[in-house]
Amino acid sequence: MNRGTKRKKLTSVLIKPAGPDCNMACTYCFYLKKAGLFPQTKIHRMSDEILEETVRQVMTQGQRTVSFAWQGGEPTLMGLPFYRRAVELQQLYGRGQTVGNGLQTNGLLLDEEWAGFLSDYNFLVGLSLDGPQHIHDRYRHLRNGQGSWAYVASKARLLLDKGVATNALSVITDYSANYPDEIYEFHKSLGLNYMQFITCLEPDPADPSRVAPFSVPAEKYGRFLTRLFDLWLDDFDGQEAKTSVRFFDSIFHIYAGLEPPDCTLHKECGEYLVIEHNGDVYACDFFVEPRWKLGNIVQGRLIDMLNSAAQRKFGKIKADLPEECLRCRWLRFCRGGCPRDRFHNPSNRRLNYFCAAFKAFFEHADPAFRKLAEDWKRRQTAAGL
Repeated sequence: MNRGTKRKKLTSVLIKPAGPDCNMACTYCFYLKKAGLFPQTKIHRMSDEILEETVRQVMTQGQRTVSFAWQGGEPTLMGLPFYRRAVELQQLYGRGQTVGNGLQTNGLLLDEEWAGFLSDYNFLVGLSLDGPQHIHDRYRHLRNGQGSWAYVASKARLLLDKGVATNALSVITDYSANYPDEIYEFHKSLGLNYMQFITCLEPDPADPSRVAPFSVPAEKYGRFLTRLFDLWLDDFDGQEAKTSVRFFDSIFHIYAGLEPPDCTLHKECGEYLVIEHNGDVYACDFFVEPRWKLGNIVQGRLIDMLNSAAQRKFGKIKADLPEECLRCRWLRFCRGGCPRDRFHNPSNRRLNYFCAAFKAFFEHADPAFRKLAEDWKRRQTAAGL
């Protein structure tokens, strides 16, 4: 490492314990095809040995606060005993740290026992729920082709009834982008007041030079964001937000002079690691591919992979922006967005596909964000903080 290069600290990992395996067949899923990276078996499951080595390294090399994000595929395919073991290992190897666990799930396998465990150990659950039935079932199908909405909506109620901290994770597609009001109000009606919206952008399998037809067009996404922002703003109770939209919360951090929690808004990428079921370590969830494989947890140390030349090279991709971005007044807020959304831009692979959406959104939301930040800073000063 060059002198003067700041060494990254290990604070979070994203773990794929069941690899790309899933019990659903969503039209827009980008991770199912990752099974091609692991052709040795058709079923992919993390062994107890890999689990223990992963937890041991995170706990012994990590900071005072560390987080484990369990994703997939579908991570609940591992079964509840796997997660009981994970918590046991966190306690075994812990050094008095604060540990956060997050589970991103389609919810199908959750039941009372699962919900009790998730509540007891303060797991944060991201439940994949795209909105009302006609929106959710458009692309989120069971393996038999049927819609999954009824199952997932019932699991949302189960989790909330058990006191599990639950976020709605909604994918914005060509179809769902038409319904910001319906989606927002539906989540609120269920009690899902914490929401995260993820753009759908995938290459067309029939012609990779184009985007897939279910991808959300930039102009439509801009209208969606603008309307969603107005709904979020209308729900303020005095100076406090009644709902949380992760993207808006992250943008507010920037206006307030704070580091945004959303990695897509940082100057560089590469602040966390992805660990696949077999112990292979990758640079990012969206870049689980041979080029960005950093090693394997059995042969290497996570902290070294996080600070490797390959991970630094990956992180700097984000700063490779076209002149249009460098001159843009909104650059300090969007930072060019996620590099994945540049590589999937057929017209310019250095420009974010959603650039027009971000510009329209910031033009609309900037005055309100400035006022929110000024009010917050005034309260902080008055409180002596």
